[in-house]
Amino acid sequence: MKRLTRDEMAQRVARDIPEGAYVNLGIGVPTLVANHLAADKEIFLHSENGLLGMGPAPAPGEEDDELINAGKQHVTLLTGGAFFHHADSFAMMRGGHLDYCVLGAFQVSARGDLANWHTGAPDAIPAVGGAMDLAIGANQVFVMMEHLTKQGESKIVERCAYPVTGVGCVDRIYTDLAVIDVTPDGLVVREIFSDIDFPTLQKLTGVPLKDATGAGVRADTQAGNASTRAA
Repeated sequence: MKRLTRDEMAQRVARDIPEGAYVNLGIGVPTLVANHLAADKEIFLHSENGLLGMGPAPAPGEEDDELINAGKQHVTLLTGGAFFHHADSFAMMRGGHLDYCVLGAFQVSARGDLANWHTGAPDAIPAVGGAMDLAIGANQVFVMMEHLTKQGESKIVERCAYPVTGVGCVDRIYTDLAVIDVTPDGLVVREIFSDIDFPTLQKLTGVPLKDATGAGVRADTQAGNASTRAA
């Protein structure tokens, strides 16, 4: 079964971020989206540690240890970028000033609940960070994750088994197999990237899905060459 790589997933997410958007990219895999935003689009990337106007990762050898994102990864600063207090950054997040956030997840429920900060393991250190502020404060919440766990279980579930970050907050799920919208009428599949068909995707997924891919037409397995856009 073919799957998108993480970079291909990031490239696909980047295609859906429009001109002029203010966007926060969560720690981990979502940070890859910054490397795939079109150069001719003016998109403002926000980092919760107090940065607006963040650019892609620097070239090797050009890292600045004082210029990092919330995940402590080196980033660049675009012309016109700004630094500000951590409290001001959270005020932007909580005040509805971000158009989109892209978050990773352990699980997403059928109604759009998000679990992305704690597996419930007894020795784990709770560290939800700004995820709950982003999940509730951003106008649109995109989740970017592998469709299945390493054990082959669906990360899209009827009810989250892990501690919930935000309730009913997820709008769209991007996995290495498909793009799925969370709607009042249930989970709607917009694109299938893999070489599988819809019935197979349904078997792999933990909850009922609705097919809106266009009578089984699937996107190209290479995200950069996909010929269709999600509705």
